[in-house]
Amino acid sequence: MTKDVEVAEHHGGKDYHDPPPAPLIDGEELTKWSFYRALIAEFIATLLFLYVTVLTVIGYKVQTDPKLDTDQCGGVGILGIAWAFGGMIFVLVYCTAGISGGHINPAVTFGLFLARKVSLIRALGYMVAQCLGAICGVGLVKAFQSSYYNRYGGGANELADGYNKGTGLGAEIIGTFVLVYTVFSATDPKRSARDSHVPVLAPLPIGFAVFMVHLATIPITGTGINPARSFGAAVIYNNEKAWDDQWIFWVGPFIGAAAAAFYHQFVLRAGAIKALGSFRSNA
Repeated sequence: MTKDVEVAEHHGGKDYHDPPPAPLIDGEELTKWSFYRALIAEFIATLLFLYVTVLTVIGYKVQTDPKLDTDQCGGVGILGIAWAFGGMIFVLVYCTAGISGGHINPAVTFGLFLARKVSLIRALGYMVAQCLGAICGVGLVKAFQSSYYNRYGGGANELADGYNKGTGLGAEIIGTFVLVYTVFSATDPKRSARDSHVPVLAPLPIGFAVFMVHLATIPITGTGINPARSFGAAVIYNNEKAWDDQWIFWVGPFIGAAAAAFYHQFVLRAGAIKALGSFRSNA
């Protein structure tokens, strides 16, 4: 006799149950306050994320501008910029995980949607809230740093000189794969049940993944791996180069997120094998 919900592990008195997939379209979500509260959380979190990180980027460029009488060895450096992005993701995911899941990134939302962790309505709502939050966050940076904002590139993602578009696209795909793969691994309920004796703070590995990817790809694309981050900066900066390269920061992250979702769900979690076994049992 087959079971609708697979009981996979039993450790220390804990049964693990595969959560049912989210419905593709869940109209009831539109009637719930929790849905709109989650949208507000995603909006504010992305706003704060862009405000702090873009300010860090501009501040670093100001501190290292050879035209200014500043200490050229000062500033936070690329390492500090990477820490700003990774640290803010750690803080914001920690704060919003219990409300919205702490996505703060359309690519993460897209990957979780493909894995049927969120419905289509919630996924689209999150993406809109994230993009609006990013625009507002960068808008605040421009308002507070108007004298430096345009001069130092507005924190916009652009393909660096010496790299072709294929290289930039590949960097975004692999970087986003690392991030979304980490999100799936850190939030896997099966792992939490199996390794319950090991305290796992999910925002920590997710923040470290963002930090490590930034170290690798800042010299190539300025590191997008988050379409909302790239879109918000491009809207406010509104430079031709930023718009010409914008497609890289949408196509790359979405491909990387889809690959990570497939890898985790169908290879590591053997989703295809489970589905085939269930079909054979029912037959």
